[in-house]
Amino acid sequence: MVALQWSEEMALDLPLMDQTHQEFVELLQAVETADDASVLAAWKALVAHTDAHFAQEDRWMAATRFASGNCHSVQHKVVLQVMREGTERAENGELFVLREMGRELQAWVVQHTQLMDAALALHLRRVGYNPETGEVLSPDHLPAEPIHGCGGACSPRDEEAHGERGELAAATTDA
Repeated sequence: MVALQWSEEMALDLPLMDQTHQEFVELLQAVETADDASVLAAWKALVAHTDAHFAQEDRWMAATRFASGNCHSVQHKVVLQVMREGTERAENGELFVLREMGRELQAWVVQHTQLMDAALALHLRRVGYNPETGEVLSPDHLPAEPIHGCGGACSPRDEEAHGERGELAAATTDA
C-alpha cells in the first residue's frame, strides 16, 4: 500500500484543523516507513499527537454545543483506545500490529476527515468559532440544544426536517 500523502483535497479551510491533520498524516507516514527498531517510538509519537488532536476537537465541539456523547467524540475515544492497545501489544513484541493498524488508519483518517471533521469545520465556520482563541463570533448561530448524533444527517434538527428517528431507521433498513 502506498503511504497516505497530505493533499489540499484533504483541507477543510480551517487552518488549525488542517495543520493538525497534516501533522497526523506525517506521523502516520513515519510509522509506515519505520524499521522494526523505531516503529514503536514512531507509533507512540502518533498516539500522543492523536490524543492531543482529538482532545482539541472535543474541546471545540463542547464550546459550540456538540453533546459530549455525539458519535464524532465517541469515534475519537474508540480509535484512541485501539491505538493504545496497539502500543501495549507492540511493547509485548507484536510489532506487526502497529503496521496493520497504520494501514487501517490511512483509510480511516480520510473518511473521518471527509465526513465527521468536514461537518465539524462547517459548524465551526457557521458559528464563527475561532479555534485559536475559543471565541464564538456568531453566538446567535449556536444550536439551542447540544448536537447529538453525528452533527450532520442524524442531528435532532435534521430528524425534525426528515421525519422521526423511527421513520428514518425504517427507511434505511428497507433500502
